[in-house]
Amino acid sequence: MELHDFFLALALVLLGARLLGETASRLGIPAVIGELAAGLILGPSLLGWVSSSAPLEILAEIGIILLLFEVGMNTDVYRLARTGTKPVFVAITGFVLPFAFGAGVSWYGFELPLMASLFIGGTLTATSIGITVRVLADLRQGSSDEAQIIIGAAVLDDILGVLALAFLYQFAIIGEVTPTSVGQVSLYIFMFVALAPVTAKLVAYVIDHYDRRSASPGLLVTMVVCLIMLFSYLAHLAGAPLILGGFAVGIAMGQRFRLRVAQHLRIPFSAAINRAMDAAPHLSEHLEDQIRPLIRVFTPVFFVMVGVSLDLRTVDWGSAFVWKLASALLVIAIAGKCLAGYCIRENRLRQAVIGLAMVPRGEVGLIFTQVGLANGLLNTEAYAALLIVIALTTALPPFALKAIYARWHLNAAPGE
Repeated sequence: MELHDFFLALALVLLGARLLGETASRLGIPAVIGELAAGLILGPSLLGWVSSSAPLEILAEIGIILLLFEVGMNTDVYRLARTGTKPVFVAITGFVLPFAFGAGVSWYGFELPLMASLFIGGTLTATSIGITVRVLADLRQGSSDEAQIIIGAAVLDDILGVLALAFLYQFAIIGEVTPTSVGQVSLYIFMFVALAPVTAKLVAYVIDHYDRRSASPGLLVTMVVCLIMLFSYLAHLAGAPLILGGFAVGIAMGQRFRLRVAQHLRIPFSAAINRAMDAAPHLSEHLEDQIRPLIRVFTPVFFVMVGVSLDLRTVDWGSAFVWKLASALLVIAIAGKCLAGYCIRENRLRQAVIGLAMVPRGEVGLIFTQVGLANGLLNTEAYAALLIVIALTTALPPFALKAIYARWHLNAAPGE
């Protein structure tokens, strides 16, 4: 892409996101739907003015990483811990049911090859955490009790999805999945998730120390963006999704993240570590004020590019096989995630919200389908059916969630 073409495409993406996002908000629709619609209109599905390109995809990836950073900053890890095993049950149930039924129906019901069926099942396990948290934010429910469960489950679901994709890809290429490779990738991801927030918190102490003594403005936001990019890179090295790097740094930078090293354990530098963990609260406040405009610019690019990636012209709208497969997979995709919300003890309305919030497939599902198509594991009909499922599961849940919150005012009944 030529530089001037990139500038024009970026201008169209930002303008389309703002206009349709604002229009959606004024109509009482979550702004993310307007941004996704902007991608469909500007992309190859309709006007064809914007297409997927490396520069735009990079900006979109920065947008989702920054969004997850903001989510991490607003996540109360202790409140999340108090949800106990609920996010784990939701994530595992929402992973196993769509995978098993999606693969089973594709193989037995539609007689697709085994690897194609497994890839279809893997695609249905995905949850787009970016779309989920953006919808909750649009509905002003980002700090609700159910949001904590959803965020925890979506993060775990992302990890499970990446592991499934890695294992299926390895099986497709070399014909086997070794226990060593499975254990190694799982161990790396676990270590990253456990150690990254603590390490980032220690680095935050150093950043805060120099920011208070800086002679020029902008040091804080510059160093934190560097930290986000570094930890996203480390997440990739560990085999985890890039967005977990931003999420880990966000948790570390939030005011609610505190860890204490007991003095009686006689751990070297324990006093210094405790001072770092108690970094001044003003750091989080200043950072939030400085980085929010950056998030508001980059995040819409991600959602527009999700819409651009959905080339609905590739769908054979006249194929009965495509519609039958898409209908069956759509039922499995929605039911599998919704049932996951009912596997924990909560009131019925909160269970429905949790299940629906796990439904959007978005960019994660697209990654699965593109890997499958590029490696010859999915034929054009299966690919078209999955595009329909991804588009509908991404677009419908925000409306359903808004209807539930508007009718029952779940946020006003925390004790129910």
